[in-house]
Amino acid sequence: MTRRGFCQFVVLASGVPVFPLPARRWGQARETRSSGGEVQIVLFSDAGVRLETVRTRKVVKSDEEWRRQLSPLAFNVARRGQTERPFSGDYWNLHEKGLFRCVCCDTALFSSAAKFDSGTGWPSFWQPIAVENVERHPSRVTIHVESEVTCRLCDAHLGDVFDDGPRPTGLRYCIDSVSLRFVKSV
Repeated sequence: MTRRGFCQFVVLASGVPVFPLPARRWGQARETRSSGGEVQIVLFSDAGVRLETVRTRKVVKSDEEWRRQLSPLAFNVARRGQTERPFSGDYWNLHEKGLFRCVCCDTALFSSAAKFDSGTGWPSFWQPIAVENVERHPSRVTIHVESEVTCRLCDAHLGDVFDDGPRPTGLRYCIDSVSLRFVKSV
């Protein structure tokens, strides 16, 4: 069962009224988001030092190009919006200091300084390294569950964000390990 499916089951089982959002097919949403254009992102060194804010063209590739670049699992998660199994990724239990970059385009996404153990089996962060580098989209499941999180530069699916995280933000960015590349601090 996926993370979204599990959350939807819990909400439905609780008896809380659920109002589904209008259905949209993943391929259509992905094409709309990946139409090109420019975005603003913040560049970071591998040491996590903020360098500069830049405007750049979105990274847009064909499925064939993404398949050549990514593992089959990374393609299914990052490009098709699927979810890896909990406790199966490389980073859910990682406690080293460093920076997490997008597996597709290398954009800096999260710092280990904002990582915490949520007990869910996925890497969890209370904030992104720069809000400009990630984008939140309404849930495709229900309005009560979460928002999808994607990389702003390439539209890679990263995971979901929930409002049950620790202070100071109260957010839990629940991210698939396979959507990330970790750069250890030296």
